[in-house]
Amino acid sequence: MNIVLAPDSYKGSLTSVQVANIMKQAISSLGYHDVPFLKPMADGGEGTVDTLLSSTGGEQVAITCTGPLGETITTYYAILHDNTAVIEVANIAGLVQVPRAERNPDRTTSYGLGEVIHDALDRGCTSFVIGLGGSATNDGGLGMLQALGMKAWKNNGQLAGIFGKDLFDIAEVSFVDMDARLAGTTIKVACDVDNPLYGKNGASPVYGPQKGATQEQVARYDAALADFASRMEQQKQTVFHHKAGAGAAGGLGFALLVLGAELVSGAKLVADASRVGNAIRNADLVITGEGQSDEQTLYGKAPGYIAEVARSYGIPAILISGSVTGDQDKLRRTFDGCFSIITQPMTVEACMHHAEELLSEQTKQIIHLLHSMTG
Repeated sequence: MNIVLAPDSYKGSLTSVQVANIMKQAISSLGYHDVPFLKPMADGGEGTVDTLLSSTGGEQVAITCTGPLGETITTYYAILHDNTAVIEVANIAGLVQVPRAERNPDRTTSYGLGEVIHDALDRGCTSFVIGLGGSATNDGGLGMLQALGMKAWKNNGQLAGIFGKDLFDIAEVSFVDMDARLAGTTIKVACDVDNPLYGKNGASPVYGPQKGATQEQVARYDAALADFASRMEQQKQTVFHHKAGAGAAGGLGFALLVLGAELVSGAKLVADASRVGNAIRNADLVITGEGQSDEQTLYGKAPGYIAEVARSYGIPAILISGSVTGDQDKLRRTFDGCFSIITQPMTVEACMHHAEELLSEQTKQIIHLLHSMTG
């Protein structure tokens, strides 16, 4: 059989690349001469760069840039063979990079993202894939835009700083000095939320608290983002703040829309970039999975998207996840089989610790059963 392995990560335990490789080794060990095709998945959050490098090839680019707290960090992005830069906000201005005690949107910035985009432009990239998941910022993209040439002035006439707190005193913005190369680029942004920039469902009320914002700060940022958006939209003569996803990553969605980006499903974006559809079309079986599956798996998550693609080609899709809960009847309407790697009573900690061997054994069981049924 030609088997496409397109799992997401088992968060906190195994990356999607590791999951796909474990499945491949398990299948190969059975001696049935099956041919696995590895197409690990991601949704635009942590692991997107590594996933696309694994499934499409390309170059990992090391870079020194500004981190979420304004410090200098060393991180990386990818350039694929078609000169597409793949950039992960979680690697540059990620919440996991900020110690819990230091989480405060006043002190975080998206400036580093702009620096990485600038570096990719210097290397000749004209296409960008940007994953927004896991950001530590609530600056509306102020820092990123400044790194790319936007000017912002405070009420006293001085240039504004690059941190979240600098949103509170912006009197004027200008795009005159923006990097002209951006006009010739295509930017696709992995975004799986539909929040507007501000308002009760905006970036600050919904995501601000997890980034360390107090209730007082939430209200201040909501008002500041509204004012910032108004000034930006006056310059561009286009309204962006109400669009679905404008509030993603503390308003980075809005700033990227201003740059002409298209916000799309993270799973679809990664699948398209890795050309997983071409592999599935020629497969006999598709196996996907994630750390925990339930009904939400069917709404924008990578395994659900992969199953939809498989169904469109009439190829059976099997789900192997760390755990499978919720209404499994709904899952079975999309997947041809749903399996958990947990086959005996054990704690969550034990399951995560032994995830590799549990995944391997369950994969072997399923493949052996399929071959026994088909002769």
